[in-house]
Amino acid sequence: MRGYKSVVEIQFDGFVFPAFNQITSQLAKLTYRSEGFSQMPIVIRIPYGGGIGAVEHHSESPEAYFAHTPGLRVVTPSNPNDAYWMMQQAIESPDPVIFLEPKRRYWQKGPVNLDVSPMPLHNARLLREGTQVTVLAYGPMVTAALQAAEIGAEEDVSIEVIDLRSLSPIDYPTILASVQKTNRAIVVHEAPTNVSLSSEIAARIAEHAFYHLEAPVLRVGGFDTPYPPAKLEEAYLPDADRILEAVDRVLSY
Repeated sequence: MRGYKSVVEIQFDGFVFPAFNQITSQLAKLTYRSEGFSQMPIVIRIPYGGGIGAVEHHSESPEAYFAHTPGLRVVTPSNPNDAYWMMQQAIESPDPVIFLEPKRRYWQKGPVNLDVSPMPLHNARLLREGTQVTVLAYGPMVTAALQAAEIGAEEDVSIEVIDLRSLSPIDYPTILASVQKTNRAIVVHEAPTNVSLSSEIAARIAEHAFYHLEAPVLRVGGFDTPYPPAKLEEAYLPDADRILEAVDRVLSY
C-alpha cells in the first residue's frame, strides 16, 4: 500500500519449487500492474551455492531464475560487511529483493564498518586493481577470484577483480570501464555457464566494448550437468586454478 512499509523475510533452502517461482513472478509484477500504487517491499532470503558437502538439491545456484524476472531485484554479498549493509538496504527497498546468501560464507568472519555509509545497493565494487584482465565474480566466487589475482601477481600477471554484488540490475558502467582499461574479461560463477548470468554479461561487454577487446570474453562456471554428490563437488566448482587457466587463454591472443 502507498505510504506503508511492510517487510517479509522468507528463508528458503536452495531448491526452487515451481510454486515458489510463481510467487516471485507475481511479486515482481504487482507494482507494474498497479502503476506504482501497490509497492512490494519484500526481502526473500535464499541460501545458495555449494562447497559445504550438502546434497545436490541444496547446493545449486538458482540466480538466473530470478535475475531473468523483470521487477525483481537480485543481490548477493561476498563478505560480512556487505552482508550486513546490503540486508539493511534490501529491507529499505520499495521493490521485492531476492537476497542470495552464499552458504559457504556463513562461517566467514570479518569487520563490519558502522562508521562509513555503505555504497549503493546495486553498485559493483572494484576489489583489486589490475591492468591485463578483468575478472568479474559475485558471492562465493569472489574469494576464488582474489586468490587467482594473488597467484597471478606472483607470476607478473596483473588481474583486476570486481565484485558484482548486484545481479539485477547489473552495474554495467563499472564493468565496461574496467574492460576498456584491461581489454580482456572473464566472468566467474558457480552456476553452469549455459544460459547463465555470465552469458548475458559477456554479450553486453561484446556489444558495448567490442573495439576495446583483445580477446573473447571467457566464462568460468559449473559444468552443464546436475550438481554432483558431495564427494565430487570440488571437481565441479570453479577455483583459482580454473580462473588462471582462463587468464592464460585470454592473454594468449
